[in-house]
Amino acid sequence: MDISKELNNRRERFQELEQQMADPSVASDPKKMRQVNEEYSDLKGVIELGDQLDKMQSDLASAKEALSEATDPEMKELAESEIESLSVQLESLEKNMLVALVPPDPLDKKNIIVEIRAGTGGDEAALFAGNLFRMYSHFAETQGWKSKLISSSQNDLGGFKEVIFSIEGSGVYGKLKFESGVHRVQRVPETEKQGRIHTSTATVAVLPEAEEVDVKIDPKDLKIEATTSTGAGGQSVNTTYSAIRITHLPSGLMVYCQDERSQKQNKERALSIIRARVFAMEEEKRRQELEEARRGQIGTGERSEKIRTYNYPQDRVTDHRVNENWSNLPGIMNGEIGLIIDKLKEVEIEQKLA
Repeated sequence: MDISKELNNRRERFQELEQQMADPSVASDPKKMRQVNEEYSDLKGVIELGDQLDKMQSDLASAKEALSEATDPEMKELAESEIESLSVQLESLEKNMLVALVPPDPLDKKNIIVEIRAGTGGDEAALFAGNLFRMYSHFAETQGWKSKLISSSQNDLGGFKEVIFSIEGSGVYGKLKFESGVHRVQRVPETEKQGRIHTSTATVAVLPEAEEVDVKIDPKDLKIEATTSTGAGGQSVNTTYSAIRITHLPSGLMVYCQDERSQKQNKERALSIIRARVFAMEEEKRRQELEEARRGQIGTGERSEKIRTYNYPQDRVTDHRVNENWSNLPGIMNGEIGLIIDKLKEVEIEQKLA
């Protein structure tokens, strides 16, 4: 990648955006104005980094000129030291510049809806699904994000047959998008008396939260039903029609929400999940068409793909897409997944640069 050429292109685009922001026709269009503001904000950091790069290149050129003109040994030594220091800083800055010039995924800033379901393994799979829910919840806390339970279905041991929750914050989807897929655990279940290692799975789907401007759903395509809540609770839980079931007729997608107190809140939550699922379905179709050559390198994010194994006896977590292992499994299950996410992000950037 020609950094100088790419940087000039970004600067030209930055000036275009400044002109658009002053255009009354753009200012009167909320959707367009939001798009312009977001792109402007992204480019501003790139331009500032480019200015730092230009200054450092200028300082290095001046230091080299000073060295060529120096006659005093001390001045030569001083210039050589400055050249060495600036060269190291410049190399690091150029790497950062390359990363900054990689076009960002517009979805990376979005909040997410996470769906975790127990796979093969019965009760142990449900317990593992609960472990994953806890892992992501704790990671969200460390990032300063806000997580909220949308709906859940527990088994008798306290595990989850299914749990759906949202996470809101800065750059949530960009960090957690690679978590979609089949997660496998190998451990001795608490219920296993003979100490045999069992293998169980849980599926994770990370969906970018879609606003109405992102995906248009015709109300005629939705079948909305009010029903009574099920599960533990007082008499009102089972007799009040506060639960909502929404079916998206063209795709057959169905969402059931009962955890909110009112029918209106459950309906809003169910609609948000339907929008996210339809949006994710459309995005996957678009990516298949536009990025077929790149798909499969780091993983498609499809729920049928085994992406990671959590091996308790060997205190090892393996991500199969990058073929790398991490120890400290208890810490990882407690939300310390930053190193894994950083590695996946690093590989994504390398692929885009390639």
